[in-house]
Amino acid sequence: MAELVLPMPFPLSISKVSKMRNQALILLCIVVFGVIGTCHGGSLRKKYYKKTCPTAEEIIKNATEKHVANDPTLPARFLRMHFHDCFVRGCDGSVLLNSTTDNSAEKDAIPNLSLAGFDVIDDIKAEVEEKCPNVVSCADVLALAARDAVSFKFQRPMWEVLTGRRDGRVSRVSEALANLPSPFANFTTLVRNFANQGLNVHDLVVLSGGHTIGVGHCNAFSNRLYNFTGRGDQDPSLNPTYAAFLKTQCRNLTDNTTFVPMDGSVFTFDNNYYVTVKQNKGLFQSDAALLTNKGSRNIVNELLDQKKFFTEFAQSMKRMGAINVLTGNEGEIRKKCFVAN
Repeated sequence: MAELVLPMPFPLSISKVSKMRNQALILLCIVVFGVIGTCHGGSLRKKYYKKTCPTAEEIIKNATEKHVANDPTLPARFLRMHFHDCFVRGCDGSVLLNSTTDNSAEKDAIPNLSLAGFDVIDDIKAEVEEKCPNVVSCADVLALAARDAVSFKFQRPMWEVLTGRRDGRVSRVSEALANLPSPFANFTTLVRNFANQGLNVHDLVVLSGGHTIGVGHCNAFSNRLYNFTGRGDQDPSLNPTYAAFLKTQCRNLTDNTTFVPMDGSVFTFDNNYYVTVKQNKGLFQSDAALLTNKGSRNIVNELLDQKKFFTEFAQSMKRMGAINVLTGNEGEIRKKCFVAN
């Protein structure tokens, strides 16, 4: 395996890194494409459905908000589902496909068994199909619904979603197992996972902030409480007071049904995740890993500024949403998201 070269100089601040990265991106777009708008994300662009389905994004937004108003767990669920989709074969809606008698799909991989909200995505897609049949991809529905669900409480878009994705036809449980970052991963492994998707350490730390909403199941972290090194011990890096609390919730190593908030709040999307990580209260081993590297610690410190977190999260989500997208004549447009055409 080739040596992994980190794509950012750690001593620089986030603002400097972002400025340098944006300048380089603009220059690349001008040189290669002659314009800026078509560079990031290949053929993804603003208002992709302007002519073919002008109300597509409005339909998705209204339908998503209607569901979120009745189920406040959906922002965390859609955000995680979008993340899990993009890290396997790119953002192609393959995580939505059902298994068949001949194939075990991504959604049946162990890391995806706790995903939820597939039925809601199907409902939102059905509303779009009623207005504009065979036009809007499931991949775009998921990307937009994730943004609109998180944005609901803010009543403004929290990040920009370029559209034009097409749906993939392939979904394999083995690829989900191979590509999804593990809650047990150390820093080196996490960096490799993200680099494989064209994302850097900055994106790793920023996107980890998505753990500010939602819950974690005990079996994803109980080893830190009861058997960290295989000797019945506790992870010494975990805040002792927090560990004691977690033990009142997760009674043993085999508990796979109980869950707890990932940063103390299930529904509040903010930068509190970084506060908890700094206090050694990151729930997963992968959260604690962000403090084991000087560069990532510096980024954690800068994201204690909530305005900066929102800005950086928007940029990293836009990059994540463009991972290996299918566009043009690639893939397909599925009428129903859970079955390949």
